[in-house]
Amino acid sequence: MLTVDFDRLGVGPGTRVIDVGCGAGRHAFEAYRRGADIVAFDQNADDLAQVDAMFGAMADACEAPDYAKAETVRGDALDLPYGDGEFDVVIASEILEHVPADDRAIAELVRVVKPGGALVVTVPRWLPERICWALSDEYHANEGGHVRIYRADELRDKITARGPRLVHQDYAHALHAPYWWLKCAVGVRDDGNPLVRAYHRLLVWDMMSAPALTRTAERLLNPLVGKSVALYFSKPEVPR
Repeated sequence: MLTVDFDRLGVGPGTRVIDVGCGAGRHAFEAYRRGADIVAFDQNADDLAQVDAMFGAMADACEAPDYAKAETVRGDALDLPYGDGEFDVVIASEILEHVPADDRAIAELVRVVKPGGALVVTVPRWLPERICWALSDEYHANEGGHVRIYRADELRDKITARGPRLVHQDYAHALHAPYWWLKCAVGVRDDGNPLVRAYHRLLVWDMMSAPALTRTAERLLNPLVGKSVALYFSKPEVPR
């Protein structure tokens, strides 16, 4: 389930990409499949071990080109261990809402994008997230949980203030918003609730089968209740 549009980013053979806060690796895997040189970056060693194992399995199964490179790196998004402008594409999907010092994280994301390169940031959208917070403290008030709710224009301004130019805004995962509202209503940890289980089966079926009906429904609903907002930026070229 991708939140980021890789076609829009132009990710392909030889593109140098870093997925900051990669988590379970969904976006890193897609970059690898497309032949990019991908760094999956996170602070969670257990997640990175699983991502690294999947990179190996993908290589063994020839799911990525031989020339593509993939590595996992553990570190802090507030202090990325890379020089200025090292990456063609920087992805930060669903991480800034977890970071108290988000201005510092944004500065690092912008710093490591090369001039002329692309940065995409996704966060939970204000309205669906506001409903989750209203229904359940447990949803966000936990260690490593969400520390803020962004408005898209607020986040846009934080990033453009550091130089990048917004080139596109999109929404994703409308079908997932009601699932989280339901979980928040019955208890975030109550995965055995019949309604939660039934909706989860629907989402799994949708992801595995991608039927035209649900794909069309989500595309139409995304502008209204998309669970995530995705902001795409271009870093200006250095003047000659």
